[in-house]
Amino acid sequence: MTAYTTMDSPLGVLLLVGEETADGTTLTSLSAPGQKNAPAVRPDWRHHPDGFKEITRQLTAYFAGELTEFDIARTPSGTAFQQRVWRALEEIPYGTSTTYGRIAERLGVAGRQVQAVGAAIGANPLLLVRPCHRVIGADGSMRGYAAGVERKVRLLTHEGVLQPTLI
Repeated sequence: MTAYTTMDSPLGVLLLVGEETADGTTLTSLSAPGQKNAPAVRPDWRHHPDGFKEITRQLTAYFAGELTEFDIARTPSGTAFQQRVWRALEEIPYGTSTTYGRIAERLGVAGRQVQAVGAAIGANPLLLVRPCHRVIGADGSMRGYAAGVERKVRLLTHEGVLQPTLI
């Protein structure tokens, strides 16, 4: 059965969606308000905050600056290619960033397929947990974040990749 809950965060109210199993809830989606391709709560989903206690604990610790790596059960999804790209995202350490091109190079992807890497990153259903916000343009620009570039900048600032700007 599909379960969901929400939690307040510095990015807005996050929607957590998962599959209930005998061992607990496995995460299938984590999204922010207004995020591209984010799911909407469906009538047949069960509101089940207790099933997400560990996930919300880890997210709270992340936003408090106390956690740099997630250990969250996830429901497998995506194509074989997307899964390769998403595994590469999971290997980007907290407090660092990389480029779309470096990920493509690491995966042995060349030519037109480099755009497919960007598309796979954009299709990542697990905001934060699978840190697609750590991928930036080759020129250092902030681009292509499904939850919005402003949130990407906030997350990279939170992680110390970017310096806060004073206005």
